[in-house]
Order: sequence, then C-alpha cells, then structure tokens
Amino acid sequence: MPMTTSQRPEHNETIRYRALRLLEQDPHLSQRQLARELGISVGKVNFLLKGLAEKGLVKFSNYQQGDDKLKKLAYLLTPEGLQHRLSLTRAYLERKTRQYEALQAELASLRAEVGETAPPPAPRAEEAPTERGA
Repeated sequence: MPMTTSQRPEHNETIRYRALRLLEQDPHLSQRQLARELGISVGKVNFLLKGLAEKGLVKFSNYQQGDDKLKKLAYLLTPEGLQHRLSLTRAYLERKTRQYEALQAELASLRAEVGETAPPPAPRAEEAPTERGA
C-alpha cells in the first residue's frame, strides 16, 4: 500500500520547515492563519505546535491585543528552534536542488526524444505570467 502525502517524511519535514519559517516571520499568527498558509487543518496545526513545543523548538507566550484586552498566544522560536529551522532550510534546499537537477535531466531526455537541441529561451520578467494572471 503506497504512503499518502502526509505519511512521507519529506512532506512532514517541509511542513515543519514552513511552519517554523512563518512563525519566525510572524509569531502572532493564529492557528487558523497558520493552517491556511500551510494548507493543512487547524487540528494538524495544533498537533504540530504541541510537538514543536515538546521538542523545545517553540514556546507559547500570552500577549494582549487592542482595547478589548483579549489574551492571544504568540508562538516564539527558541534558540534551538532557530537552529532547527536552519538545518531544515539546508535539507529543504538540498532536496529541491536534487529535484531540480532530476527535472532538468528528464527535460533534456524529452527534448532529445522530440528532436529539440536546446531549451526554449526563458521568458523575460515582463513577459512571464504572474500568479494572478496564470
């Protein structure tokens, strides 16, 4: 039986990497906002944050916001969390570089199959489709 996406170690590592990066940029993200950014459920975010806290990578801190004085949580990376994020960044970069190189080799093979000798020129920045326009 094949593994689902959430069972693949590299997928979980990518989610942890992205979560730590997002929290480093904005420790006041709510679990709902974090879930939306990561593309996972709020329950999975809660589970993820608890695991990161148990490993000492994230600590929870209360803060006050606005005149209503509601208590909110901030998710702060510990020094160990920052180091872990850096090691995840290195691993992510290595994994993406291997994927890029494999894709380049596959594209070269396909081009050879159809008789192309060189890749088409990359579009200039002003010609490249934007995410909104794509």
